[in-house]
Amino acid sequence: MTVVALLCGAGMANGQESAEVRWFKETKIEAEQGDAEAQLLLGGMYALGHGVPQDYKEAVKWHRKAAEQGLAEAQFNLGGMYAAGQGVPKNDKEAVKWYRKAAEQGDANAQSNLGGMYDKGDGVPKNYAEAVKWYRKAAEQGNAVAQYNLGQMYDKGYGVPQDDVEAVKWWRKAAEQGDAEAQHNLGVMYFRGEGVPKDEVESYAWHLLAKANGIKESSEKISDLEKRLTAEQIEKGQARALELHRLIKERKTQAVR
Repeated sequence: MTVVALLCGAGMANGQESAEVRWFKETKIEAEQGDAEAQLLLGGMYALGHGVPQDYKEAVKWHRKAAEQGLAEAQFNLGGMYAAGQGVPKNDKEAVKWYRKAAEQGDANAQSNLGGMYDKGDGVPKNYAEAVKWYRKAAEQGNAVAQYNLGQMYDKGYGVPQDDVEAVKWWRKAAEQGDAEAQHNLGVMYFRGEGVPKDEVESYAWHLLAKANGIKESSEKISDLEKRLTAEQIEKGQARALELHRLIKERKTQAVR
């Protein structure tokens, strides 16, 4: 039995096809008539296998049609497919080409990824100054990945003068969006007193969050801190971690709205 048949069977009642398959068919009609938004949507359906068997080549085909009409999100998606080698041979230069087109239209995800290409030297000569430029554009739009990476650039002095205060600033923005690596790094900076006043209770709180979000390195930091802190300080750090967790959760809820 085909995937489409399974999808239809799951949503059929009295011989009626599923809503997902109907949506796919309606979208395809609009896409074939040249509607760029429908082409983007159709590309996503093929990429994810929604209403149709997953087919990366078809996803590329429809993302390309939308991208060639100037749709930034489709340009970003097409760049991602070239970067991953999905539906096309992996080609970092083509990935950069399409990321750049989207980035120049202000797409934060594309700006962040373009920064990453310059940072690593994938598809373009390595250029830390250009990486910082694109990370910053995305970070200023609230992209957490770019905020974390921009913090990394300031921490290492890549493409900018080394600056612990700026590193902490950008890591904090990412950490407050739930980025676990940034939370870990904040914990380290508070412990060392780099870029912020030394505060082992605050360090403990951020490491608790990072550990809860899967950062194994924070477990060791927590154990070390618990040997240094008083019972009262540990309790205070746990309360602070809970407060931060609630604030991050509230921000995510507001962002969805």
